[in-house]
Amino acid sequence: MPELQPFCAIRYDTDRLRGDLSAVIAPPYDVLDQGDKDALLWHSEHNIVGVDLPHIPPKSAGPGEAYERSASTLRSWLENGVLIRDETPALYLYHQKFEHVGRAYVRRMFIGRLRLAPFSEGSILPHEQTFGGPKEDRLALMKATAVQLSPILGMFTDPEDRVGEAFAATAKRDPDAVGTLHGVENRLWIETDREVIAAVTPCLADKRVFIADGHHRYGTALMYRDWLTERSGGKLPADHPARYIMFVLASMDDPGCLILPYNRTIANVNTETLLDAWRSGAAVASGGDRDLTLFDGRSQVATSLRFTRREMLDELEPEQVGPWYELDYAYLHRCLIDELLAKQLGRKPEVHYVTSVEQAKEDARHHQGVALLTNATPMEHLRAVSEAGGLMPQKSTYFHPKLATGLAINPLA
Repeated sequence: MPELQPFCAIRYDTDRLRGDLSAVIAPPYDVLDQGDKDALLWHSEHNIVGVDLPHIPPKSAGPGEAYERSASTLRSWLENGVLIRDETPALYLYHQKFEHVGRAYVRRMFIGRLRLAPFSEGSILPHEQTFGGPKEDRLALMKATAVQLSPILGMFTDPEDRVGEAFAATAKRDPDAVGTLHGVENRLWIETDREVIAAVTPCLADKRVFIADGHHRYGTALMYRDWLTERSGGKLPADHPARYIMFVLASMDDPGCLILPYNRTIANVNTETLLDAWRSGAAVASGGDRDLTLFDGRSQVATSLRFTRREMLDELEPEQVGPWYELDYAYLHRCLIDELLAKQLGRKPEVHYVTSVEQAKEDARHHQGVALLTNATPMEHLRAVSEAGGLMPQKSTYFHPKLATGLAINPLA
């Protein structure tokens, strides 16, 4: 089962910033482009992107000097006190306060370290299939800086809210730091009390942690640990910090853990082509009962569909875990896209993955295609598939909001 530890994080000096981290935190590196980086650094030359995003786009390794600049910047910030390293091991309570479609939410999480383990051991698991995206960029940055900058979002089951109860007194205090990013208020508490930590750590002892966001970062951490092990001649100490990875941990049962739809677009097709290809697996829906909405980028017309032959999944994928067959995204990809549409086109369809409805519609217009506006995966479906040991199709979940980078940095040396 997962081994949770407190740790001494590297953090921005909150006294210097008067507790306001708004100018120095950033969205995850993999959603940023050069314009985003420039804008963040315009607000503060000490924004975390100055270290976390040395090479754009971060889909492959950049020149070595880019990572050395990040390492040099990190060292200078530590030397001049922009960043400090906590002296006492802590768990870091982390709340995100936000609104979605007019309703207020708080997503309650905490930051700690988990011992790295291969997925085959079963204590830390992916929750969905992932693309084989390159890890060279993150590994080069980790080697240069010897820190983990971007957190991983992990989910666990806690229907009794044992973790919330353990942190109840902590959350009643004023937070040690607050930072607002894209309308989301990020609150951080530093908890060093041994009794609180001792109450939290056993809450995960009988759980499995499912990676919600950050599969590639986890894989990079495994590669970094193995690289250090090889460099040490196989003598990397059992308690070496590189054997652990920083997680932001949240309960699947928290009402603030929202899963939003992850929409798709299919390039260079129209609605008529899709309806023809899918006539044996989907039908036009009437009223509000729909499994999928098509938005044609050329005609600008929306069409609602319902899935009609979910039993096709049993024939196409007989080895999956039971709850997997209930997933809309499983039916959409395995039956409609990979089976029926691919046969109709005589090729693999070009699928784009887009979170917002407006972005999906714009992508459909730009690529002369059709936006597939999906329903969100219910948390109970994710939980059922995960607990059964299954994997959801890629991009089946969009956890909102994104975590902020820069609240805590995990030293690996």
